[in-house]
Amino acid sequence: MLKLLTSHVSVRKYKNEPISDETLHDLIEAAQHAATSHFVQAYSIVDVTDLDKRERLAELSRNPIQMLGAARALVFCADLKRLDYAVKKHGKTIEADTTENFMVSIIDTALLAQNFVIAAESKGYGICYIGGVRNNPEPISELLGLPDYVIPLFGLTLGVPDEANEVKPRLPVEAVLHTNEYNETKYDGILSEYDDVIRAYYANRSTNNKSGGWTEGMADYLSKPRRAHMMDFVKSKGFLQK
Repeated sequence: MLKLLTSHVSVRKYKNEPISDETLHDLIEAAQHAATSHFVQAYSIVDVTDLDKRERLAELSRNPIQMLGAARALVFCADLKRLDYAVKKHGKTIEADTTENFMVSIIDTALLAQNFVIAAESKGYGICYIGGVRNNPEPISELLGLPDYVIPLFGLTLGVPDEANEVKPRLPVEAVLHTNEYNETKYDGILSEYDDVIRAYYANRSTNNKSGGWTEGMADYLSKPRRAHMMDFVKSKGFLQK
């Protein structure tokens, strides 16, 4: 299991081989056994099989190669709608607009997805998370018929890999593990060393070679506002109004 987890790579090119409904259901069933806060299971998955819808989803998420080349194109959603139905069965009203319930639905969906990925990779399949779904959440919601209390968080493609990427080196454990209290004084040294590791990785990997370290990439990425539209969209779906 440790070897499987540390061998994860994103797969963006797949073989033209189908994945059966039975296999997909087995993977989802395994994924559902992820931890879930208070057993709410606040998630749903949309399997996009209609070609027209998949082409539109590829366009809206700006990921045509992955979305159209994979055996399955899935959209993972934070979902309180089913819980709204559960609460109404007992004459009560769901408090979907609180920060806590929003966070629970996000965390539940992420845990479900990661369990799904591990299950899929254990069977030899490849996956790629598609954050580009958040580029156009409103039209994607319309495309997939997502009601209030349901938010498309990310796509996930699934298929038989037709490429073998190298594993990208992660931060050293020392960077993320703190003992008893948070220690930020170690970052300057650790990040400089990690930049050297990432530069070497980018220079020597088999495809898409480039220069630059990790901190340079993070500076470019995190110094600009991104997807500012998401807050208004989230509120339009009934979340985060309190």
